[in-house]
Amino acid sequence: MNTTPGPEPHAELRDFLRSRRARIHPEEAGAALHAGRRRVPGLRREEVAQLAGVSVDYYVRLERGRNPNVSADVLDAVARALRLDATERAHLFNLARRRPARGRRAAERPQRVRPGLRRILDALPGTPAMILGHRLDVLAANSLAQALYTDFDALPHRDRNLARFIFLDPTARDLLADWERAARGTVAALRLYAGRHPHDPRLSELVGQLSVHDEDFRQWWADHDVHEYTHGTKLYRHPLVGELALEYESLTLPDDPDQALYLYTAEPGSPSDSALRLLAAWTMDAGRPTDAPS
Repeated sequence: MNTTPGPEPHAELRDFLRSRRARIHPEEAGAALHAGRRRVPGLRREEVAQLAGVSVDYYVRLERGRNPNVSADVLDAVARALRLDATERAHLFNLARRRPARGRRAAERPQRVRPGLRRILDALPGTPAMILGHRLDVLAANSLAQALYTDFDALPHRDRNLARFIFLDPTARDLLADWERAARGTVAALRLYAGRHPHDPRLSELVGQLSVHDEDFRQWWADHDVHEYTHGTKLYRHPLVGELALEYESLTLPDDPDQALYLYTAEPGSPSDSALRLLAAWTMDAGRPTDAPS
C-alpha cells in the first residue's frame, strides 16, 4: 500500500471520495436511488452524480482526477451530496485543484518563531503553551508544556514533532488518557495538511516512518479522515500529578498561517486546576539553580 501523500495526486482525490461515499447508507441519502444487490458499502458513483446534479461520466472523471478545471459550484454540489463538513469540503477543494509538482523544488525554508513569541510563551509560567508548524512540528514550547508532554528541546530538530511523539514515544500511550481519540485526530490533522501541502517531502518521510512502525497509524491513514484542531479538551494521566482535563485553544498566527499557538487551561477551582498548579510549581523548582536561595 502506498502511504506517502505526494506521488499520486489523483489517487488521493479518488480514495478520499470513495471513503466519503462509503460512509453514507443509500437509505439515508434522501433520493430514489438504485435498489438491488450492492457490491460496495455506501453510495455508488452514479448515485453521487444523481444527488449532485451532474452526469455520471462527469463525476467519474472528477473522482479519477481528470477534471482539473472543475468549478466551485460542482465541488459544492458534490460536498453536499456526500454530506461533507466544512473541513472535509476545504480538503476536497484542495485535492480537486492540486497540480503536479514540476521540476526541482527549492529546499523548504526552516520555520522560525519570532523572539517576541518565544517571550510570550515564557511569560505564561502557569499555562502550557507551544507553537506548532508544518507537519505538527513543535517549533517552540514553554517549560510547562514540556513538563506536560516531553522535553522537545532535548530531541534532534527533526524529531520535535507531535505525531512522532504520540505514535513513537512509549510514554505517550500512558500520558494521553484517551490515546486512540488523540492519535486518530493527529492522523486526520496530517491528512488535512497533506491536502494543503501535497509536495512536502518531509511529510512523505514522516508518514512513511509512522506507517512502518505503527499498525494503527497505517489503518487510520487509509481512512482519509481530516480534522483541524481549533479548540477542545484533552485528557491526561501525568506521572507526577495524576489526571488532568485541559481545554486547548489554537490561534493561527496572522503573518504565517502554517504556525499556530496552542494554549492549555484548566477549569478554575477544578481538580485539574490544582494538578496543573502543582505541575507548574514542580517545573519552576526543577528549573531553579541548585545554589539559589529557596
